[in-house]
Amino acid sequence: MDQLSLFDSNEYYRFPKELLEYTEHFLSQEEASKLEELLLTTVPWKQRTQKMYDKEVLTPRLTAWYGDENKSFILNGSRIPVNNWSPELLSLKERIESATGYHFNTVLLNLYRDGNDSVAWHRDKESELDNRPVIASLSLGQIRNFDFRKLDDHKNKYSLPLPHGSLLIMKGNLQENWEHRIAKSTKKMRSRINLTFRLVREI
Repeated sequence: MDQLSLFDSNEYYRFPKELLEYTEHFLSQEEASKLEELLLTTVPWKQRTQKMYDKEVLTPRLTAWYGDENKSFILNGSRIPVNNWSPELLSLKERIESATGYHFNTVLLNLYRDGNDSVAWHRDKESELDNRPVIASLSLGQIRNFDFRKLDDHKNKYSLPLPHGSLLIMKGNLQENWEHRIAKSTKKMRSRINLTFRLVREI
């Protein structure tokens, strides 16, 4: 496999500006640590299954959905069972909306327990997200590399380390033309929480 090109917060604008917005210290270290501890201990984390090659397999991470109360959402043809917003998550959503100008009605939380947890190459192309979705991704805990590669040219790859309290906005036609992942790692790692705020079509 080709080596991914690494770039930090000072260099990432080599990547097309219309596809990513990045804020390295969206939350202070203190704010990020308090939120991380709260989510680790209060979120009803679950390990879900997904279909792969006609088999049901466990996802290599834990997840939880939160969304607007008394609303129903469909993703990938399945109804999303959402938890009602907690005060902390609702406040964070509103803060991100105020800072970015984008609007969201759900958040998917992913808990990567250690380096063995991951998410494979994929695009967030569900029809319920519309054609050019905006996804706000907040990272807490262990720094993990966010890798992405061009759909039609896998040698065109980049990797952005996402530190504690950072915010990454994916937008434009990123989901149309690029795949992304969090790879497994053989290095000893502590847990990481990733919150992806989305605007999902209601039913």
